[in-house]
Amino acid sequence: MGKLIWKGMLYLPLLLLAVLAVSVALTWAPDKPLSELKQRWAPPPSQFVNVTGLQVHVRDEGLRDDPVPVVLIHGTSASLHTWEGWVAALKGKHRVITMDLPGFGLTGPNAQDDYSNPVYVRFILDLLDTLGVQKCILGGNSLGGEIAWQVAAAAPQRVEKLILVDAGGYAFQPKSLPLGFIIARTPGLNKLMEWTLPRSLMEKSVRNVYGDPALVTPAQVDRYEAMTLRQGNRHALGRRFSQLDAGATAAKIKTLKLPTLIIWGAQDQLIPIEYGQQFNQDIAGSKLVRFEKLGHVPQEEDPVATVAAVKAFLN
Repeated sequence: MGKLIWKGMLYLPLLLLAVLAVSVALTWAPDKPLSELKQRWAPPPSQFVNVTGLQVHVRDEGLRDDPVPVVLIHGTSASLHTWEGWVAALKGKHRVITMDLPGFGLTGPNAQDDYSNPVYVRFILDLLDTLGVQKCILGGNSLGGEIAWQVAAAAPQRVEKLILVDAGGYAFQPKSLPLGFIIARTPGLNKLMEWTLPRSLMEKSVRNVYGDPALVTPAQVDRYEAMTLRQGNRHALGRRFSQLDAGATAAKIKTLKLPTLIIWGAQDQLIPIEYGQQFNQDIAGSKLVRFEKLGHVPQEEDPVATVAAVKAFLN
């Protein structure tokens, strides 16, 4: 009996390797080139704009003569598509600009392989220069919110108003992490995930950031999956997690002196509502609007309700 157990222990690693090999084979998903994704995910008004040598996926919609456009920045592993509901509601009275950040969406990786906050702040300022925008109303969700307030801190003359949607910035403690994020920040696993992408993993990750997971549709999972498979994005995500700020510049939040709307989903498990309250406390004169049933991407989960608060703020 002892010999049988010992032999079983010897074969166990081989069995595990075999199971892993089969799993990888069944979920094999190599990168897709931009040319394969553009037709479905970048129809008009999408365009690709050269920003310091990088071809950036941009949508520039609404009133062309608006002197202070609304500029919206998406979060980690998202894309400009997350703002489509807001853009539809705002473009009748505003110029609205959305983009895919370097390392995400259809823009894809940058040449420096650098996705740190200072690089993103510089990118947004370069994009504004490229589009001829001298001053804007700047908004962002999650990572995009963190970039937005850091742009406002670095170049206050360029930002008239600020909209923070479940924004990063503090050394927050998640109550739950999307499975995809856990893998992307784990050495070894993140390399494996550059070649495999189970759809169930993608669906679980998207459902994790919704207040009501039942609202996640197959079409939304399709979009997140396509943006993840864009050539270079999975590698860039691993790099991003290795370059996190982790609240190192949070002291700058108290220096912000501009009208600020803070929107937060009370069911956010990634950056809980306490951090929205902290932003509200640290930014003098800011207004916090909480949505009790929504999660980490409230602008996508319920664009109608959340954009109503934005319209009131802009008017």
